[in-house]
Amino acid sequence: MKMAEINGMSTADLVERIQTEQANYNQMLLNHAVSPLENNSQIRIARRNIARLKTVLRQRELNK
Repeated sequence: MKMAEINGMSTADLVERIQTEQANYNQMLLNHAVSPLENNSQIRIARRNIARLKTVLRQRELNK
């Protein structure tokens, strides 16, 4: 997910997307614990996407 795409989202969409991404991330971790994923970098990418989303959300909170 690119920063331009994240910046174009509304705050409500950001909150919803964070929850969705965190659920997917937790599911990936569970699946990886049971049987290794084919592409381990998916976990890192998901974690970084969550961090990007949270960063933009926090910036918006501070700018209000």
